Amino acid sequence: MKILQLLALLLLTSFLSLKAQSADLHNDWDKLLKKHVTNTGKVNYEGLKKDKTLLDAYLKKLQTNEPQESWSANAAKAYWINAYNAFTIKLVLNKYPIESITKIMDKPWDYKFIKIGKSTYSLNDIEHTILRKKYKDARIHFGVNCAAVSCPKIHNTAFTETNIDAELTKLAKAFINNKTKNQLSSGAVKISKIFEWYAEDFVSTNTTVVDYLNKYADIKIKPTAKVSYMEYNWALNN
Repeated sequence: MKILQLLALLLLTSFLSLKAQSADLHNDWDKLLKKHVTNTGKVNYEGLKKDKTLLDAYLKKLQTNEPQESWSANAAKAYWINAYNAFTIKLVLNKYPIESITKIMDKPWDYKFIKIGKSTYSLNDIEHTILRKKYKDARIHFGVNCAAVSCPKIHNTAFTETNIDAELTKLAKAFINNKTKNQLSSGAVKISKIFEWYAEDFVSTNTTVVDYLNKYADIKIKPTAKVSYMEYNWALNN
């Protein structure tokens, strides 16, 4: 009986340790975001270069603390979105100053440079193979940031297990109602290319992109509204 109790205690201790680890993992990232990213998503890359030691330490934590089976879906989702954003900034800083992430190399999102655990990922691997495929949450598009002006803003708060659901909803509302990103009226909408590129994430057999917009839009868009798309600005988000 004592052996069983001891095993139960060890399992509980291990579980609580992993939970605490996943919760505290993003503290340094949160500090960096609050210090170098504005509320509108403008990134101070010069400042981040000066804080390179702290950024590299955070990336090292990510590399050696990949999500475990004991983590909740929200904890793992927060981890991967934070990883995407942090490694994107690292990629930019490696070549900064630059005018656009697209100037770094041909197809920077396919570049496999992110070593986590025993695997090496590209940004596209994280976004498409892990985040989109596993979690099937269209709000992910408002959480990941591609370092461009037309992207949904990089959030200046780190995602965590406890805040991710509320923060993604907040970011979805902010992006959809941002007139520089989407122009909405009851009869016509001119919206981000994100809704065209990843249409399968926003629509279904019984819903349209307008239905999705209406979940977060400040105005009521008619089902018959004309839909067109804005040009995407790849200039750096600084």
